[in-house]
Amino acid sequence: MKKVICFYRCSFLIVLGVVGGVMSSTVQAEFLDDASGKLTLRNFYLDRNYVGDTEQARASGWTQSFLLDTKSGFTDGTVGFGLDALGLLSVKLDGGRGMGVTQLLPVDADNGAPSTFGRLALAAKVKFSETELKVGEWSPVLPILSSDDGRSLPQTFRGAMITSKEINNLTLFGGQVQRNSQRNDSSMEPLALNALPSIASGRFDFVGAEYALGPKTRIGAWHASLEDIYYQNYVHLSHSQTLSELSTFTTELNYYSGGEAGSAKAGNLDNRTVSGLFGLHVGPQGISVGLQKVSGDSAWMRIAGTNGSFLANSSYQGYYDNPNERSWQLRYDFNFVAVGLPGFTFMTRYLAGDGVKSAATVNGTERQRDSELAYVVQSGALKGLDLRWRNSTLRRNWGNTDSYDENRLIVSYPISLF
Repeated sequence: MKKVICFYRCSFLIVLGVVGGVMSSTVQAEFLDDASGKLTLRNFYLDRNYVGDTEQARASGWTQSFLLDTKSGFTDGTVGFGLDALGLLSVKLDGGRGMGVTQLLPVDADNGAPSTFGRLALAAKVKFSETELKVGEWSPVLPILSSDDGRSLPQTFRGAMITSKEINNLTLFGGQVQRNSQRNDSSMEPLALNALPSIASGRFDFVGAEYALGPKTRIGAWHASLEDIYYQNYVHLSHSQTLSELSTFTTELNYYSGGEAGSAKAGNLDNRTVSGLFGLHVGPQGISVGLQKVSGDSAWMRIAGTNGSFLANSSYQGYYDNPNERSWQLRYDFNFVAVGLPGFTFMTRYLAGDGVKSAATVNGTERQRDSELAYVVQSGALKGLDLRWRNSTLRRNWGNTDSYDENRLIVSYPISLF
């Protein structure tokens, strides 16, 4: 373990040293002194048991991953320069041939899996006033482009993005990405529509604006286009209303709309997705209700591999984003600090969807239950150690591998390097 930590730390410091070596000592100070580095050790075990008429009864996998996230400061001066590095390595402990597809590991033509996979993602950055340009590879989390980090390693994208905060309370975004590396792969591949991953696109362009109306209210508007495949518009409103000293009511409203773009490689597309998540939080407890409706002939549109975390009914097993699907959820959260057990939290929820129309079904239904028990060590040498047990059941009336029971055990430990 010490060798792995030393390798990651030394690699990044060498990169910083090479860049810093061409700078004056005064300029280097800001660049190096403001640098930060964290190595997260992530142990991920997934076990899935299929139910119903299936050719495969079970899928399981187990990995140990190392995620190095390092960020430099900016050089001194009117225009500052910096460098970020994301080092990713995952080691197979179990899984691969004969153990089913869990998306913890890459899978070859013979359903085998390599013993290790990963990559090094570098991004240069430039800052002028309150505007920052990033060019390279990183993991964006945006309403129209949300990198999936739900397995061994996060999905990464290669491209450029500019973020500007020159106007108080307003953040502007603009960018383009051309390729991506999936969460269970180390290669850099073309972009594609999630529903038709075999149809490639050369670029994804986006612009967006987020405005804070106050400390408790935020609105946003975005436009994006996957070249020659689809365009998408998105608007949202989030609000938090304090009801008393111990109670708060939260609202998240989202609306997506879009269709085919350019030469329409994926054919005619038509989608409108509206969702709302409403939560009442009283002391250590919280109850949330999610409502979501997908309209049009197409599923909610996203780049292959990205997640739907901005949708109200996003879950561990899916996003209830199929064509014509109507869904709801009921969720309960509890923080055990109220009973003298700081660090322990619990979540459980039930989701159900119906009316799905697709090539696989004309009136599809699905239902799901998720539960998560988590503990984060609060002090001592293992402070920050995060242990999570996620238990899920999913039932769909279409497909032959769409109904299963699943357990995930995730242990994460962040180590500050500098």
